[in-house]
Amino acid sequence: MDLYLGIDFGTSGARGMVIDKEASIQAEARYPFQDSPVAVTPSFWQEALFVLVEQIPEQLRREIKAIAINGTSSTVLLVDAAGNPVDEPLLYNDARGSSVLEHLRSIAPPNHTVLSATSSLAKLMWMRQLSSFSEARYFLHQADWLAFLLHGQLGISDYHNALKLGYDVEELKYPEWQELLQIPIQLPKVLPPGTPIAQLRPEIADKFGFRSDCLVCAGTTDSIAAFIASGAKLPGEAVTSLGSTLVLKLLSRTRVEDARYGIYSHRLGDLWLTGGASNTGGAVLKQFFTNAELESLSRKIDASIASELDYYPLLKAGDRFPINDPNLPPRLSPRPENPVEFLHGLLESIARIEARGYELLQQMGADKLTHVYTAGGGAANHTWTGIRARHLQVPVVASAYTEAAYGTALLAMGDGRRGEQQ
Repeated sequence: MDLYLGIDFGTSGARGMVIDKEASIQAEARYPFQDSPVAVTPSFWQEALFVLVEQIPEQLRREIKAIAINGTSSTVLLVDAAGNPVDEPLLYNDARGSSVLEHLRSIAPPNHTVLSATSSLAKLMWMRQLSSFSEARYFLHQADWLAFLLHGQLGISDYHNALKLGYDVEELKYPEWQELLQIPIQLPKVLPPGTPIAQLRPEIADKFGFRSDCLVCAGTTDSIAAFIASGAKLPGEAVTSLGSTLVLKLLSRTRVEDARYGIYSHRLGDLWLTGGASNTGGAVLKQFFTNAELESLSRKIDASIASELDYYPLLKAGDRFPINDPNLPPRLSPRPENPVEFLHGLLESIARIEARGYELLQQMGADKLTHVYTAGGGAANHTWTGIRARHLQVPVVASAYTEAAYGTALLAMGDGRRGEQQ
């Protein structure tokens, strides 16, 4: 029996999922991250990776034919010639790159994806001032380094992770303007997601009882892995992730890019996955309600009736999509005494922001929205689904599979490897 292992390194934990040729789940493993600084160190990631692998039953490990790993987009690190990290990694949401944006703007094309404080390229430019930079030989994304631990080949990435490094996913090469940055370090060689890189290192195969010809494939980012897991495949189909934030991804025949709104497109075979992310979402709801309250109060809301309350739910000032305003203030008043009414107003307002986001993508040339799959914790809230369907005016369903690890396992199997179709 041939099996495939997908490993997901998200923001709250690591997960592993084993599937068979029919894409049925055979085993799952979890490694939750505690809220501690140690959870951001490569040694912690390494421990999580191998604990996950050990959780998979031994008899299944012997049948695994290929492995792929996803990581959080723009979580990056510098390593030496042996692959050892030379400094702390910078996480996906680290904005220290803001100090180099002016320089980057003078070189990169206007409104390019890299012109964001959290882009991989902005982080790399910022890292050049570190004293440890002289020891670095390679710049890697989280998924690249974790895969290296398994296959032993340094300096290999995929074009989903490399997008925010400036890699041109249309021409499939680094752009000429990047040479003007004079980066004195090896940028990763970029492969289509799901491409086999190499067999497992013999010592890893021996230690964990994998077959010696088990392949490690180029990975992806956690959000694209969740998209692949959803079942969305046609232009006009989209996935909304209702996690701590609100992330929209719409499959389109047209590539849409505009850094002013944090809109960019990933290549997915011969289609484009265009989208943006708002700072609204579940984190704001959890500021006011426990999970149990969200569940019980939602049941008392009539999803067919619009709330009169007009909020812009944010934890702190600032949003980029669909409204680009770093100083946009949270709008959470008036607050009714009845918690059911307040929650109704919050769910309605987030649904309004979601609809506005999809409208913006379509205004900029993306395919017309036909169907929305939902991932993330909010997918289970049927009341919210009803409110969103009223605003979106298209069918809204929960994703067939919501785990990014499942999408990454499909990538290892080749089913998610639409990135290779030119």
